[in-house]
Amino acid sequence: MTFRAPLEDFQFVFKHLSGLPQLLALPVFAEAQFDLIDAVLEENAKFTEEVVAPTNRIGDCQPPVCQNGIVTMPVSFKQAFEHFTQGGWQGLRHPQQWGGQGLPRALATATTENLYAANVAFSLCPMLTDGVIEALLLSGTDAQKQTYIEPLVAGKWTGTMNLTESQAGSDLSMVTTRAQPQSDGTYRLFGQKIYITYGEHDLAENIIHLVLARTADAPPGVKGLSLFVVPKYLVNADGSLGQRNDVWCASLEHKLGIHSSPTAVLLFGDQKGEVGAGAIGTLVGQENRGLEYMFIMMNAARFAVGVQGIGVSEAATQKALAYARDRVQSRAIEGSAAPVAIVQHPDVQRMLSTMRALTQAARAIACAAAVADDLSVEHPDAQVRQTNKALYDYLVPVVKGFSTECSLEVSSLGVQVHGGMGFIEETGAAQFYRDARILTIYEGTTAIQSNDLVGRKTLRDGGAVALSLIAEIRHVIEQVGRTAAGAAPTQRAGFKLIAEQLSVAVDAYARAVQYVLDQAKDNIRAVYAGSVPYLMLTGYVLGGWHLARAALVCADAQGNAVDEGFARDKFATAVFYAGTILPRVQALSSAMLQGATLDDVLSRSALQQ
Repeated sequence: MTFRAPLEDFQFVFKHLSGLPQLLALPVFAEAQFDLIDAVLEENAKFTEEVVAPTNRIGDCQPPVCQNGIVTMPVSFKQAFEHFTQGGWQGLRHPQQWGGQGLPRALATATTENLYAANVAFSLCPMLTDGVIEALLLSGTDAQKQTYIEPLVAGKWTGTMNLTESQAGSDLSMVTTRAQPQSDGTYRLFGQKIYITYGEHDLAENIIHLVLARTADAPPGVKGLSLFVVPKYLVNADGSLGQRNDVWCASLEHKLGIHSSPTAVLLFGDQKGEVGAGAIGTLVGQENRGLEYMFIMMNAARFAVGVQGIGVSEAATQKALAYARDRVQSRAIEGSAAPVAIVQHPDVQRMLSTMRALTQAARAIACAAAVADDLSVEHPDAQVRQTNKALYDYLVPVVKGFSTECSLEVSSLGVQVHGGMGFIEETGAAQFYRDARILTIYEGTTAIQSNDLVGRKTLRDGGAVALSLIAEIRHVIEQVGRTAAGAAPTQRAGFKLIAEQLSVAVDAYARAVQYVLDQAKDNIRAVYAGSVPYLMLTGYVLGGWHLARAALVCADAQGNAVDEGFARDKFATAVFYAGTILPRVQALSSAMLQGATLDDVLSRSALQQ
């Protein structure tokens, strides 16, 4: 089986679900119309299918090697990365003034999903580089921008994010890496960082590290963290590379999955560089505001990791479907003269449909969020920018948490569809499961995303964004109900099911939001005890909403210029999602509403002894 980019689904989502036509109507995107969007998607499909996808299995079996601090990547990765940079893919969504193409971030969501699906381990390098570019554009000094952004956008240099230390995982208040100011305005950094993705490699000329550290007189906790740019090689005034900096790879982690992504332990100030003791870095912005600046990169990375989950889900679904169509075993349940392909068995159809439904629902949420992000930056009306900024902020933890949790379910089902062969590494199904496992953990676990959704994204605005979404969903339910009344007999039952199940689900969502708002006043532990169910039910409801909208478009496939075969499959996916996925919302909402009782019981259980 060979990966194929889901171009038709992207085109459908962009034109009918995400709000992209509104975005393309803005003067800033006057040249980025749908013919260009389609051309970029097609070129990206060729690149990811023909160049990147073949590296996936190779990298899994032949991971990078670290010897004396030097990391050597597989040859196929070097070739693919060269194609990546020559194609200008790193700069797709970045400003033209820095050598980028200035295209919508929504389009980049599609092109990066394809990259993630083709090889998630390979894609982590450009993903982090995007984050470094974003952080420097918004918070860097003019000198830092002039020095670093253009080579990063060109793909000549890559970037990393250095937060975690052995004693400081999710709790960054424990960071101890030191930054000592120098007379020339630079700083010398000393410390160790762990889990640094692409912290060392030989794909690019230079690696630009963004590092959290604290100065000697900094206040304790996260308020004392500052952010520094620390290049692997210092950069001369003319842009050429200078001395080797005092930052070194001590080792690479041996991981469950994403084997071909070099996850490094980095030493700063190990006295091995040409610059003497201490890694030379420059301050980003002001001292003690490092976490604020780093959150720019973290927010971008969280959204990107969510899209990674969708990419892995798409690849796992394609592999499982191809296997199910080829694998002949057992006679049909209703009787047949000979064994049939397992795709004809009801439970295999259930698993494949679940995989497809979750993947397409998550994709629709992510693309809509990306358009909101674009509108929050590019729209000329301040109120529209503010509304879309709030919507995007609300959706980021959902995209990250929901999409990655779904990738675990989807990739696990992919193994199950393969049966015993799925447990055999040679088939490749297990790799998706192993690779997906990290996605719910890094850039903030699902619980961290859920706590963010509760605290910063629901309580802070009194549930305004959530309540506005609920109103929109109820409007779509009314449309579905009216469409059901006049639908053809082959569609009527499906529309009725969508309307009924989405109505029940959105009511449960509304109760969950109100519970968060009410309980936060008196019993905050009860709220946070149910934060993950809250995030997941939000994702399920929003996915059901977008698929209901998709069903409405498919009801008039000819009028909406949608291929009839595609429309038939999309409608079936929407109905399946309503009938089998949306009922999960009621259970999750019920679990949330028991938060106070459960927290009280668990606080006195043996768990804490």
